[in-house]
Amino acid sequence: MSSFLPIRSKTVRTSVLNLVALLVLGCATWAQSTEFATVNPVTHTLTITIKGTLGPVLEGTDPLGGDGQSGVVTVMASESLSPVKHTINSATYSIPAGAITLTVGSKKFKSQNPSNMIVRLTNSADTLTLITSVTVSGINATITDTTFLKAGSWTTAVLKHPTLFKPTPQKVTSAVTANGPGCKLKYVVFGGTTVLGFNGTASNSSTVDPVLPDEDVDQ
Repeated sequence: MSSFLPIRSKTVRTSVLNLVALLVLGCATWAQSTEFATVNPVTHTLTITIKGTLGPVLEGTDPLGGDGQSGVVTVMASESLSPVKHTINSATYSIPAGAITLTVGSKKFKSQNPSNMIVRLTNSADTLTLITSVTVSGINATITDTTFLKAGSWTTAVLKHPTLFKPTPQKVTSAVTANGPGCKLKYVVFGGTTVLGFNGTASNSSTVDPVLPDEDVDQ
C-alpha cells in the first residue's frame, strides 16, 4: 500500500495538468477566432435611389429636354468608405466610376469618372449632393443632383462612413428657385447651366457584399 499511493497521486497530478493544458489551448483558440472576426467584418453596400418627375425649369433653357420627364438617380457606395473631406456637419466621399446611374425618360446614363457624394446635416434638412459626369448623345455633361431629406434622417455616423437614412422611403419636394432649398438636378453642357426641379421619393437599402472563398494555399 505504501508504494501504491504515491504512484496514484502522481497519476492524478498528471491528469489535472493535462486538463489545464486543454482548457488553456481552448481559450487561446477561441480568442484567436474572436480576433479574426473583429478584423474581418462583413461589408455592406449602400444603395440610394431618388425617383420622380423633373421640372420645372428653374434656370437655363433645358437643351437636353429633361423638363416633365421621369427621372431616377441611383448611387451605390460601400459602407466601409471613409470621407476624403469633412467638416463638423458634412462629409465628402469619393465613389468609383459607374457607381451613379441617371435615367431621364427612356434614356439611361452611367457615371464615367469617380464622383463625389456629399452628405450635409443641418437643423432644417439633411442633404445629399451627387456630382458626376455623363455622356448624353455624344455630349459630355456635368451633373449635380441635390436631394433634401428630413432633418435627422441620418445620424452623425454618416460623417464617418456611408449609412442608411430613415425613414425610407420618404417624400422629397422640388426647389422653387435654382439656389433655394429643395430637390433639383443641375446639368452643364456647352458651358451653359440648366437647373430643373425634382419632385418624388427617396429610398435606400443595404446589402451584404458577397464573400469570396479563401484561396487554398496548398493548391
